[in-house]
Amino acid sequence: MSKTRTWTAVLTLGLAWLAGISAMAPAVAETPATSEAAQSDAAEEAPPIWTPELTMRYRLITATAITADGSRVAYVVRHPEMEGEKSELTSRIRVAAADGSSDARYTSADRSSDAPAFSPDGRHLAFLSKRPGDEEAKTQVWIMRVDGGEAESLTEAESDVTAFRWSPDGKSIAFLAADPETEDEETEKKEKRDVILVHQQFKYSHLYVQEVNSSETAEPTESGEARRITEGAFHVDSFDWSPDSTTLVFSHQADPLINTGFIERDISSVPAAGGEVTPLVERPGVDTGPLYSPDGHWIAFTSHGGTQQPIGLADVWVITADGTTEPRALAHTHDRRAQLLGWSGDGKDVLLFEARGTTTQIAALPADGGPARDVTDLGGSLSAISLARDGEHLAFAWETADFPPEVHVAPRQDFQMRCLSTVNQDVPRPPMGQTERLAWKSFDGREIEGLITYPVGYEKGQRVPLVLVVHGGPAGVFRQHFTGSPGIYQIQVFAQQGYALLRPNPRGSTGYGKEFRYANVRDWGYGDYEDLMSGVDLAIERGIADPEQLYVMGWSYGGYMTSFVVTRTGRFRAASMGAGLPNLVSMVHTTDIPDYLVGHMGAELWDDYEVFEKHSAMYRIGKVVTPTQVIHGAEDLRVPFDQGRELFLALERRGIPTEMVVYPRTPHGPREPKYIMDVSRRILDWFERHQGR
Repeated sequence: MSKTRTWTAVLTLGLAWLAGISAMAPAVAETPATSEAAQSDAAEEAPPIWTPELTMRYRLITATAITADGSRVAYVVRHPEMEGEKSELTSRIRVAAADGSSDARYTSADRSSDAPAFSPDGRHLAFLSKRPGDEEAKTQVWIMRVDGGEAESLTEAESDVTAFRWSPDGKSIAFLAADPETEDEETEKKEKRDVILVHQQFKYSHLYVQEVNSSETAEPTESGEARRITEGAFHVDSFDWSPDSTTLVFSHQADPLINTGFIERDISSVPAAGGEVTPLVERPGVDTGPLYSPDGHWIAFTSHGGTQQPIGLADVWVITADGTTEPRALAHTHDRRAQLLGWSGDGKDVLLFEARGTTTQIAALPADGGPARDVTDLGGSLSAISLARDGEHLAFAWETADFPPEVHVAPRQDFQMRCLSTVNQDVPRPPMGQTERLAWKSFDGREIEGLITYPVGYEKGQRVPLVLVVHGGPAGVFRQHFTGSPGIYQIQVFAQQGYALLRPNPRGSTGYGKEFRYANVRDWGYGDYEDLMSGVDLAIERGIADPEQLYVMGWSYGGYMTSFVVTRTGRFRAASMGAGLPNLVSMVHTTDIPDYLVGHMGAELWDDYEVFEKHSAMYRIGKVVTPTQVIHGAEDLRVPFDQGRELFLALERRGIPTEMVVYPRTPHGPREPKYIMDVSRRILDWFERHQGR
């Protein structure tokens, strides 16, 4: 494999870059101007290569909020903290004027702050944070004046506040917090008598309302203690205020288990002053995310439609707010997996977003049952989308494969984007491996789509090593995200080292409709395998991939497919399985989402053992000849740690080259930035050890 730098040189140079001004986004977005002189300086100072350290300098925008009139946008920027003993991700809030005239940091660097929300009059900003310097402090709602002043803690919940919403009249904030420990539980813990009874000692999340005293001049403060609005053996997961601020509608499930949320949730309402809970939607399957229409007459929500659909379905339905009518389905959306944003100002449309192939788009769904209309028709990817209370102004992060995320605003009716932020403007951007969309026919004629990123400096006709990257899910999707962003797989770092990367969206992926998403039920490792390999064959046929230098890697379901791929072919020189599940027989009753797996296998283990065995790599382990690396988090509950260990020990006993990399304190994927940087580096080392040259 031809390289401009050895991997050792990459690590050495990774600490010594000079900052330059990066190229601006395409003309579709209005971006702050960059002078010719600055661009010239950037060209001289730009670092020569992509490294893990450089990717970590790019900031992700994880949330936005927009004032009712669309004049201001608050947004959350994620920062890695890696000095000395630190290795954590923190979030800071900035506020920008929608006309581009200002952009300032609003929260301090000594604590993480998230989930910003403007008061209805736009004068105050509330957010979630902990008291600085107190490790035992609980996450609370904090509030500050937008025009200046210190933030003050609004709530004093005994457990972490997980979500909140302003009332439309601005006089109250409703929030969610789990049941705190009782005195008896605290005593048992101190006396070492705190025995755990599995699935019997739930801490349910419930609704509270905190009144707010606020004015244009005075510091906002709480008014008395928060009122508890709901209680009992159910778990509240989302909610909304009625336009007159008198009622809260909420979705809830029987317990806090993530698996329960996959199979059944219902919708009820309760007076904001407290009182009797009124059931609105009670039926099998998931009904969630209720949102009031502007006139308060209707409630929109997403639904399985009265049947359990653990694989994933989110059609849009409406019901009258008093619950006197039966739920009514609106037209199907492109992917039938809608994420609701809110209602249009006139109450005629429900606004939503969902994956559309390798992009993300916003659509308007008429409440009268008419077909959906596209609000956007963009390349790239939208995320962190917020809708103003007037239903007419949108804020969001937008990025493409070649340009990093920045905050933008646009009116709903005439969607012309304006860029507000510059959080990634000054991060050096070396020459990139270019990314393009590919499409091909699989073995059964089904059309498959994917993205291919070429090596840095690639020349057409040059055959290069190819890495097949498989996404998680299986209902994940590879979208047109910035390929220089931090992540488990740092695309440009691989491209810098001379690899092309093929990222297919095989059957089972989101973004291509319900039928496509359900197409791998009872077929894991077979039809999807053919989708992946036909993409590899296309890259070879087009003269891109060197057939003697093929590699494969994937995380979660992508790790599953990696383990299955190496039992079906010896074409790959090396493989890396991240958080993979090679044994569905042992996985189904150890994961925290068994119903998701059962949904894909189409049966319970005791009813159809053969289907779980057939689709498990462990029962084909004798066929593996490919050197396979295993990476896993020590505290993974989604794909338990022993899944990775099982494959590793089997390969080791068979004499197949292998190694196992374990990240302490890590759930289903690294959360600490030093670990995030480490993954791609270790995979590259593994691939290079097995190049066979």
